[in-house]
Amino acid sequence: MKLLDITVSEKPSLWIFGYGSLVWKPDFKYKINYVGYIKGFSRRFWHGDNFHRGDKDLPGRVVTLVEDHDACTWGVAYEVTDSQMESLHYLNVREAVLGGYCQGSLLALVYIATSDNPIYLGPATPTEIAAQIAICRGNTGHNIEYLLRLAEFMRLYCPEVEDDHLFSIELVKLNDHEGTRNLNLLIQSPTSYPLGHSV
Repeated sequence: MKLLDITVSEKPSLWIFGYGSLVWKPDFKYKINYVGYIKGFSRRFWHGDNFHRGDKDLPGRVVTLVEDHDACTWGVAYEVTDSQMESLHYLNVREAVLGGYCQGSLLALVYIATSDNPIYLGPATPTEIAAQIAICRGNTGHNIEYLLRLAEFMRLYCPEVEDDHLFSIELVKLNDHEGTRNLNLLIQSPTSYPLGHSV
């Protein structure tokens, strides 16, 4: 399903598009969700996180969207109805205040980190990104968990999509024998993706 296929309902609602941790951990009330994509953007591990997946001394790396006219980024679109708008306050604290993202509006509300953000880290090689992810931990958990859950989501719900940036970083991390030994300890609970369901 493309986000372009989402039609406006009679009751006021808002669509929120998640392409990072929101695909497995939305933590807000919504009416329904769908796997979908947005065109014109690539997902990149170019944003620093000094709260959820890192700290001030060792910021973790989380994804943002960068303009790329030939690309599309897969994620999950959540419909939030008028009665669930308190979700916006939670998301603004989670994504903007603590996460450093700013709001953008395509056909849905989306949070994007830009290069003028003080914790924006910018491009790096997959090896450099994987090395930074390996040593960072924040209030929400280890940065490796973020990487692996995002890759897991893509394999489960978008198996035909090749996200070279994401999978190349995952491959570097999985080839690191020291890191592989501890991966089961980092991800303590299985992920459930309640797609197409209401919460």
